[in-house]
Amino acid sequence: MAVLLAIQGLPQGDILPLEKETTILGRHPECDIVLDAGAISRQHARITAAGDEFYVEDLGSRNGTLVNGVSIHGRQRLLNGDRIGLCDVVLRFLEQAPGAAGQPGEGRRVAGGSTAEVVDDEPTGAQATVMSRVDVSSGSSSLQLEVNPQAKLKALLEISRSLGGALGLGQVLPKLLDSLFAIFPQADRGLFVLREPATGRLVPRVVKHRRAGLVETVRVSRSIVWRVMSSKEAILSADAASDSRFQMAESIVDFQLRSVMCVPLINSEGQPMGVIQIDTADQRNRFNREDLDLLASVACQAAIAVENADLHETAMRQQALDRELGVAHDVLRGFLPAAPPRIDLYDFFDFYEPAHQLGGDYYDYVPLDEGRLAVVVADVSGKGIPASLLMARLSSDVRYCLASQRVPSDAVARLNRTFCESGWLDRFVTLILAVLDPRRHEVTLVNAGHLPPLLRHGADVSEAVEEQAVRLPLGVDAAVEYVQVVRPMEPGDCLALYTDGITEAMNPAEELYGFQRLVAQLAGGPAGVAAQAEQILGDVKQFVGSHPQSDDMCLVCFGRKAE
Repeated sequence: MAVLLAIQGLPQGDILPLEKETTILGRHPECDIVLDAGAISRQHARITAAGDEFYVEDLGSRNGTLVNGVSIHGRQRLLNGDRIGLCDVVLRFLEQAPGAAGQPGEGRRVAGGSTAEVVDDEPTGAQATVMSRVDVSSGSSSLQLEVNPQAKLKALLEISRSLGGALGLGQVLPKLLDSLFAIFPQADRGLFVLREPATGRLVPRVVKHRRAGLVETVRVSRSIVWRVMSSKEAILSADAASDSRFQMAESIVDFQLRSVMCVPLINSEGQPMGVIQIDTADQRNRFNREDLDLLASVACQAAIAVENADLHETAMRQQALDRELGVAHDVLRGFLPAAPPRIDLYDFFDFYEPAHQLGGDYYDYVPLDEGRLAVVVADVSGKGIPASLLMARLSSDVRYCLASQRVPSDAVARLNRTFCESGWLDRFVTLILAVLDPRRHEVTLVNAGHLPPLLRHGADVSEAVEEQAVRLPLGVDAAVEYVQVVRPMEPGDCLALYTDGITEAMNPAEELYGFQRLVAQLAGGPAGVAAQAEQILGDVKQFVGSHPQSDDMCLVCFGRKAE
């Protein structure tokens, strides 16, 4: 079966099978092969099978498609080994999966200076003349070993001494192999193959050769590794060249080896993480059952060290990510106002709390000409880093459009066109713009698909923007014409702008706070902008209780002081 092999831009070595007659590659989730990179178009390229031949064509993408570094126009036939470039992603077209008959595997440079690869194979030939197995599925406590206790203790002490202060896998794995070479002086080479938890791929991590400076490609039999891992049995082949499971075109034994031990690494939950492989070509000192018992025994200690090292690396990555997210949080917080504005006869209140470190809600105060003030509240679709980046971009675009267009509806229309032209496919923004003119005591409102603002006048609350005045969110249609509504601001009036993190706040019973409850809180609240806002937030907090926050919350209130 033909496949695409990831070379750049995706985890190196990932195999993407071409199973259909037509395969679409792009950023859209419904593509056959999803390439989640910003520069790649929603439907970027198509690969078509016609009998034994395959063709690639660009689907009008923004950045084009390359074959062997040359931009293509129309359909182009793919030859075995061709490199397909889609922006920063490079894929190699292979007529057969790596390691299949007649198809070499893609090498991976590992610690120790060698290239190692896991290849597919089909066992053939006669059965092994000598075979030993040790069940390690239940750990060292249940192993029925024939190994000398003194040798076992010496081996465990050697591993403990070698590990020392090693923490990460990059330190632990080479030191473990150093220990194994000290325990088994006849070993010519050894290696670790680990399974990636996220993808399940078998990845060679480190190789050690007895002869210093030897650099060669080590081919690891996928069937042997999977057999050892699935059975949780350590296997010894006393004569690898005659063992049916080691007879393959390109295998780890390379036919010159005469004795091989392969042992699974079992974690604390009893699941296989990978294998240790040790082999020798010294026919005078081939491995025996006692050697297999000893390796199976120390493999339990090695598995603990590998699992702890993996947990350490995971914790370190999480700490680094938390630090980066903390910096990003501080940077993005800098895009929001440091304090509410001060305008005679008017009060302002704002509240923003992201559900996670990085949020997608946005609000701002933008001074305009003739003493006017623009109050903006927006909600970016999605969550996390993409939404936060879009929020940062929106902040600068809002200010530019308000400065270049005096009429509020024209400013929102220009903002929408700018957003559509920016290439944020599959993203949109709901936005409410309120332009306050404190001299005329008027507020002009433009609604781009956002929740309706609430205007409190005395004890009455009404939606400030009629339903027929609401238009599409930003980023949906560049040709949308937005409309504006002007409302007077009487003494004591209060206008509330908010995001759906308020109305869709959920309690432990998974009930929503709701629009009507928000209206009731605003209508029955105390006088004063700050007091009204605090009552709303207090009621939301009481309603939510212990239920975790699932969405960003933003509330901006402003109003004219009572006379």
